[in-house]
Amino acid sequence: MASKQEQLAVLIAPIVSSLGCELWGLEYLTQGRYSTLRIYVDRLAEEPGGEDPGVTLEDCERVSRQVSSVLDVEDPISNRYTLEVSSPGMDRPLFTLEQYARYLGEVIALKTRSPIAGRRKFKGTIQSVENDSVTLIVDGEPHSLLFGSIEKANLVPRF
Repeated sequence: MASKQEQLAVLIAPIVSSLGCELWGLEYLTQGRYSTLRIYVDRLAEEPGGEDPGVTLEDCERVSRQVSSVLDVEDPISNRYTLEVSSPGMDRPLFTLEQYARYLGEVIALKTRSPIAGRRKFKGTIQSVENDSVTLIVDGEPHSLLFGSIEKANLVPRF
């Protein structure tokens, strides 16, 4: 059976796409009786190779209104929750192997679910994405991490 997060993504992705955006990812966080559904959306480029137009506040508002209406009807979250819709930003979180592959050569910071080689935090350059693993170059050394072992990862913005 799919996780709550996966069920919500299946429900929400078509809504976001119909509004000209891409569902970058979502987080479903529960704390006691309260939950937060955080949706990250990105704007689809108008044409291949075109400049990334970026998501606007108006895009987030439209997605929020539409998703909220569908969630009210479908009622997939039984307890009280807060809906947040935002851009992934410059330090965008990475949710899928495809997203890691999209940022080959970029620096990311990630945290694993449990220690690997005595550590949980890694900061390095994405060298490759193969099968179900991501290889980072950290301090000149390659570290191959199973995708399922990664708890959280974000791009490190360049200034």
